[in-house]
Amino acid sequence: MTRSRAAALLVAALILSGLAVVPTPPTSAAPGVAASSAVEKPRVKKRLRLFTTSNRADLVSGGDVRVAVAGAKGLDLRSLRITLNGRDVTRRFAMRPTADATVRRFEAYLTGLRLGRNVVRAASQRFAGRLVVINHPRGGPVFSGPQTRQYRCQAGARDRQCNQPTRYRFLYKSTNPLRAGLLPYDPKRPPSDVATTRTDRGVRVPFVVRREDGVQDRDRYTIMVLWQPGRSWDRFRPQRQFNRKMLVTHGGGCGASYTPGEPPLDDYSGTIPGLPGIESSYVTALSRGFAVLSTALDNTGHNCNVALNAESVMMAKEHFVEQYGSLRYTIGTGCSGGSIAQHTVANAYPGIYQGLVTTCSYPDTFTAGAQFADYHLLRLYFEDPSRWAPGVVWLPTQLAAVEGHLTHLNAVVADEGLFKAALNPEHDCPGTLAPVRGRVATRYDDAINPGGVRCSVLDLLVNQLGRRPRSAWSAEERRAGRGFGGVPFGNTGLLYGLEALRDGAITPAQFVDLNVKVGGLDVDSRHTAARTAGDPASVANAYRTGLVNEATNLSQVAMINHGGPDPGIAHDYAHAFWTEDRLQRAQGHTDNRVMWFGLTPLIGDPRWATEAMLAMDRWLTAVERDRSPRPLARKITAARVRAGITDRCSNVPGVLEVTGKDDEVDCVLPESLQLRLSTPREVAGGNRLNDVLSCRLKPLTRAVVDVGLLPLTDAQLARLRAVFPRGVCDFSKPGLGQQSAQTWLGYGTATKVVTGGRNLPAVPPRQGEALSGPAFRSQLRQ
Repeated sequence: MTRSRAAALLVAALILSGLAVVPTPPTSAAPGVAASSAVEKPRVKKRLRLFTTSNRADLVSGGDVRVAVAGAKGLDLRSLRITLNGRDVTRRFAMRPTADATVRRFEAYLTGLRLGRNVVRAASQRFAGRLVVINHPRGGPVFSGPQTRQYRCQAGARDRQCNQPTRYRFLYKSTNPLRAGLLPYDPKRPPSDVATTRTDRGVRVPFVVRREDGVQDRDRYTIMVLWQPGRSWDRFRPQRQFNRKMLVTHGGGCGASYTPGEPPLDDYSGTIPGLPGIESSYVTALSRGFAVLSTALDNTGHNCNVALNAESVMMAKEHFVEQYGSLRYTIGTGCSGGSIAQHTVANAYPGIYQGLVTTCSYPDTFTAGAQFADYHLLRLYFEDPSRWAPGVVWLPTQLAAVEGHLTHLNAVVADEGLFKAALNPEHDCPGTLAPVRGRVATRYDDAINPGGVRCSVLDLLVNQLGRRPRSAWSAEERRAGRGFGGVPFGNTGLLYGLEALRDGAITPAQFVDLNVKVGGLDVDSRHTAARTAGDPASVANAYRTGLVNEATNLSQVAMINHGGPDPGIAHDYAHAFWTEDRLQRAQGHTDNRVMWFGLTPLIGDPRWATEAMLAMDRWLTAVERDRSPRPLARKITAARVRAGITDRCSNVPGVLEVTGKDDEVDCVLPESLQLRLSTPREVAGGNRLNDVLSCRLKPLTRAVVDVGLLPLTDAQLARLRAVFPRGVCDFSKPGLGQQSAQTWLGYGTATKVVTGGRNLPAVPPRQGEALSGPAFRSQLRQ
């Protein structure tokens, strides 16, 4: 038997026994190709990146979005097939121009998104990519959490989220100086007195404006742009007079509403009437090619909620980018509450604004709110002599000394005009009905409708602050079956008038009587004999959510504040210094903010609203021109110098400005002459930043209170110790719950709240890049 035959028989035996496997015959190979390489492995496709440009992919609203495909080496765009939820949308994509004239994107405007999760896929033979887009209702919410109930929509609303058809109309500016403002314009019968404007891009056009009025987030918005009727406007190729800049206007006050309002447009947020002969800054902005945007929800008097302020502007900007075109940068402007909205949104939701123009300034709601709460309590004592102990008499100058002001008038105006309306749960807030015989009530009444809508802003902010713990419930809360909005400030431990005692402005008898009797407030803002403790979780949440602005996230925004003296109507220029000092503490400098002080009360100079807006425009344009790799924060400070923007007090008589370093002109008017006045908490020993809502405590020793010319008697000290059994404020330590604001917090879904907020996921590169130009996109990743 040959050797080969023996081998064959052995293999056959092994196969039959199961110990061998018949090899698979090799695949036929082309001539000259090794058989081992004839079977090709499936080629792994290269990853292709898709991104939304009109907003973050997880915060899209309204059923539409702009989507782009990132370029990749070897990618043939013609070979791509792109789908939205399985539906072919390839033909909607094309190379599109951007706000940066040197850059084009392969981009499309996609409609028909379903609520919730949507998937965009792109694939070719060599590339594949996928993008998940989360679409939210046009009526909201997006990140602000469950919406308030018992909300009354406007007449004409089509559904329970107050949606209705968008309205478009035309306006124009007249050549007749006696016909001020913007007037109705009929394209079919154009008036003969239409003015002409030349934009900052050198484009000369008739001063005709298209105004869009619509509803988003259950409330109204307004968009205005220069428009040439009869000519097309494409979101990727807008009419050439549009300079791709945006001005956002704001309203004043602090309040809660439960029905849609009107978007504010005037320079001074309703705080100051329109000034004859002075054109509003938004009209000037339109003349230069800006878009102008306002939402009712960015008006703190209508909606004193930083998350809703931010959400509404974000949604409206997304809508703008989807319908009108990409943006280079956005400037905010406003007085009083308009300064609050800008400061707090820029700090808690960086990227929404690139520049702020603030006046009648406040840094936030709650640190000024704590000042006004103190005023309210002090008034209850000071204005009722029957509460004064025998022999204790208060002079008007002594009231002002305890309040840290020139006169008691400031406390009266702040209390009557601001504090009571903001914190009174029974006041007449829009959208609610008071209990009346024969009518169903929706508004809270402590006696007959404890489950009704509470008009206090603390209840508007329940997603942010949280509800009061069951252990602290009032009788009304027990009857309503729920805790009301948490109280985010307290006066436990405050020694009112301590510095006035030190200065000899008040006597020990006055000091003791005041602190024994001043008391506190309950959740319905009713006076209590006990001090207000505040709800610890709500105090901490006020800081965490950005309702207190510690200026820790403002380094990438440019700021111009202008203002004037206010000796008695609750808008002290001191509030502007609070922001300045907090910014100094947070970043070691204030080079991204300037202060203009003038003699016109509150605003400094009637011309400054427009002048500051134009200066901010120069500043941000200078930032754009900086092509260096240095961080945005450093670009902003360097651009301010190049743009020649400095501190000012130019309309004050006398030599008050000098040339300093880098040839800058600085205001050298002392803070005291700019009426930097004090507060009850400063007089109680607090710091000049006024950012402690509820203090930490230390033992009440004689050394703490024996600060004046006369020491307290043992009896007086014993009375104080009875009021402060756990001690008095220790302002050498941070306040209870004091912390920096978190950025981009979300508060849950339409049905489930995340109290105090949760940080939204980090923004992937390039998402939302049409909301601002290349120079400012690092803001979106904060």
